[in-house]
Amino acid sequence: MWLKHRELFLQEMIRLEGRCNRLAAQSCSECNCPSPEYRCRDCLGSEIYCSPCILLAHVRHPLHQLEKWNGQYFERISLKTLGLHIQLGHTTGQICLNPRRVFNDDFVVVDTHGIHEVSLDFCNCATAQSHIQQLLQILWFPSTTSDPKTAATFRILEHYHLLSFESKVSAFEFYNALSRMSDNTGLLPIKDRYDSFTRMIREWRHLKMLKRSGRGHDPSGVDGTVEGECTVLCPACPHPGKNLPAVRRGISTDISTVRWLYGLFLTIDANFRLKRKAVSSDSVDPSLSCCWRYFVEDKAYKDFLHSGVDSVQEKSTCSSHNAVNMADMKSNHGLTTTDLGTVDCARHNMKLPNAVGDLQKGERYINMDYLFFSALRHTVLDTLNVSYDIACQWHKKLLHHMSAFPISMHLSHAVKTISFFMQKFHLPAHIEQCQTSFSFNFKNGVGRTDGEAPERGWANINPVASSTKEMGPGARRDTLDDYFGDSNWKKVVGLGHAMLHKIKNAFPERENHREAFKDLDDGLRGEYGPTLKQWREQVEAWEYDPTQPNPFERKAETVTMASVRLELAREDEINLQTGTCLALHEDCTPSILISTGLELEEQQRQMKANRAGLGVHATDDQEGKMVQQSNTLRWRIDTWMKMQELYMLSLAALRVSESSVSGSVTAAPEAIKLWLPSQISRNAPCNSRLQAIRWKLRYAQGHDALRSLRSNLRAQTAILKYKDRNLRGQGANTRARNTLKAVEARIEAAASTYEYAHKALVVLSPRVNQTGWHSSLQPLDRADVRSMTDLLWGETEGTRKLSWIWNMRGVAANEIDKDNASEDMRIEWCKARAQAMRWAEEVELLKEEMRRILQFLEWDAQRWDERGLENTLEDAGEDEREGRMAYANRQASLRRMLAESFKTSWTDTLALVDTFDHNSLVAQQDMDMDT
Repeated sequence: MWLKHRELFLQEMIRLEGRCNRLAAQSCSECNCPSPEYRCRDCLGSEIYCSPCILLAHVRHPLHQLEKWNGQYFERISLKTLGLHIQLGHTTGQICLNPRRVFNDDFVVVDTHGIHEVSLDFCNCATAQSHIQQLLQILWFPSTTSDPKTAATFRILEHYHLLSFESKVSAFEFYNALSRMSDNTGLLPIKDRYDSFTRMIREWRHLKMLKRSGRGHDPSGVDGTVEGECTVLCPACPHPGKNLPAVRRGISTDISTVRWLYGLFLTIDANFRLKRKAVSSDSVDPSLSCCWRYFVEDKAYKDFLHSGVDSVQEKSTCSSHNAVNMADMKSNHGLTTTDLGTVDCARHNMKLPNAVGDLQKGERYINMDYLFFSALRHTVLDTLNVSYDIACQWHKKLLHHMSAFPISMHLSHAVKTISFFMQKFHLPAHIEQCQTSFSFNFKNGVGRTDGEAPERGWANINPVASSTKEMGPGARRDTLDDYFGDSNWKKVVGLGHAMLHKIKNAFPERENHREAFKDLDDGLRGEYGPTLKQWREQVEAWEYDPTQPNPFERKAETVTMASVRLELAREDEINLQTGTCLALHEDCTPSILISTGLELEEQQRQMKANRAGLGVHATDDQEGKMVQQSNTLRWRIDTWMKMQELYMLSLAALRVSESSVSGSVTAAPEAIKLWLPSQISRNAPCNSRLQAIRWKLRYAQGHDALRSLRSNLRAQTAILKYKDRNLRGQGANTRARNTLKAVEARIEAAASTYEYAHKALVVLSPRVNQTGWHSSLQPLDRADVRSMTDLLWGETEGTRKLSWIWNMRGVAANEIDKDNASEDMRIEWCKARAQAMRWAEEVELLKEEMRRILQFLEWDAQRWDERGLENTLEDAGEDEREGRMAYANRQASLRRMLAESFKTSWTDTLALVDTFDHNSLVAQQDMDMDT
């Protein structure tokens, strides 16, 4: 669509290079003075004015960019050249009786329109304020406090501040863009104020932090700021005194059963991209915020690290983790900081106060210990859930390491419950024991937490690495502090949508996994009630005391390649024996007739498979064997069909009708239609006894096929595990692949047999009035044919559901105790139970977090209300007091509007969840009363 108007756009852009309306341009648009020459690029419209009028129009817009018509084209010209003077210290247009010109008439202002040179006069009257105040009162930020010659407008500082958060553009790139806006040819000299701009940006970041954290309202002033006070806290996390009811602040014994709801989730990680080169020093470039936000206090941190400089990093006893084993060997040539360590809120991805620190030589325990204990100084909660990608190693000597720390950083571990986890994405890299002992999926009270919060946050901060690595230590810490603060604030204002999305996902998942577990549990309870009770007791004992045997771990692997090959060979032997010695008695009973028909049907399917696998270039020997098998099968079918017509008299007519349609072409034996009872039209006569027998045999055939399917899937899993763990070399892997192909063929055959049986049961069930069989013999999709541990696309360990083929309804009495099936089923039952519990916990956690968010925002609003009270601002002047009150009222109103917005968006979903839970509780109580 736009391409049709492309020419129009181009012509209008070119037309604007001239005076546009030559007749109107013959006189000034304001005073009608002849031959006007000036127009403004930033004002609305393209009118041309004379010099006095353009100056008068820009008394309040001294940073606009002007152009002058030189008779041929417009050229750039500044308001300073036209004689505009900016007078400070008075209202606009008022004459100062004692102005003071900037030294050498040299003042530069950085603004969104570019970099400007202006004529500036300070007020030097007797009542005049300082030069700094005069600049700040017109929203210009001075670059120095002593005789400033450069300033940046509040507008450009705010513009770059937000742009840097969103685009990660460096100050150097941004300043160069402003310079090119002033002159993109290099012909005009633009004064370089880059160093001044970076200094002003850093000071602006610092002042915005102090303002937003309420330090301007505190009687103690900026110097009274304590560690971590300027952080943006996570409203969803538990904060005693802020968003926890009074009875819960200490987590009293009265509510010990729901203690997990008020636990704090922490996660530890390191970023290997946020390096810093060996430039500058702390003495030359100190931090402005000085541990008031997310970084730890640098001097105490480095002194502690220096005291443990000789400590040796313990080697990993799990997988070979580079973070552990290579920490002491990591190169730091040319770097003072190799990494950045953090402790975050694990559920909402927010940085914690005093929980960020530089790593000097990789991810060493001594660094991460300090960050962990530093973060915990700001909480008194007794329940801690701590995740770390090497928690299996790190937690072992954590409390022992604590003895080397200052007393103020010690944990009272006697009254604290600390559980250690590993992030879900990192879990598969660990040994099997760690995968079950430190998994979020299997421990109570953690919901669907995954611990991967920092990994999501690094993607946002990593682009800053290219600029912060060149900074001095103080500037880098202040800049990263500001980025972390903005990240936290964005998550706060996004909590409404984020929490709604989570609970909309968690609620149906809870119901799905609850039903899936109930289905599995019901399927096992009938035949294996005592075993099920034993499993429940075992998993509950482990949940209460992790030193008890872990029910999620496999005790022993008894299936080997040799045992699988032996079992397959024995099955082949049985199939050969039964397949070649098919006896047809002269006195054939109906049951023998139908069972023989089923065997012939199976042999037809096998013949089709064999013929399909023969290939294009089959040998004479292979062709000969296939012909022999085909002849044998045809003879058996012919013999059986003669017996069949004795019991099913209408078949002769059906076969004659079929042969007349197909012609004289002789069908291959595997394509001959057997006309079993389920293949005959309901209107055609068929012996009811034959149909009943057919039903029983088909029902048994379906369960036999399922049993074979489960057995071969377990064998397939065992072979794959054995292959991955033990086999090396091409020869061994080739033999294993051949074995796997044989197993896969049996899986395919069992699935095909089941599908035939199920189709027959669907046809026969209304004829013989059979119902209730669908619960144990369901339709089989290809996605259902998977082992207990297989995941479908998009599923994870915590969201996957067991295929219905493993519900064990109608299994043989000895199947669950065969080939480790009991252990496999115990593990999968425990996992299904854990998944249902985690999703139920997730819903409860989300409901509690939503309540905490609303209460925290109200607490924060009340805190701003108190800061804005007039009696707390008596020491301030009238204008300052009004400014403080206005800012406090605006902040309090903002928190309440956020809370109201969140509450409104959550109301309907929470009401639905509560109604559903209430109805489920009533139904459960009614069932309990009935029993």
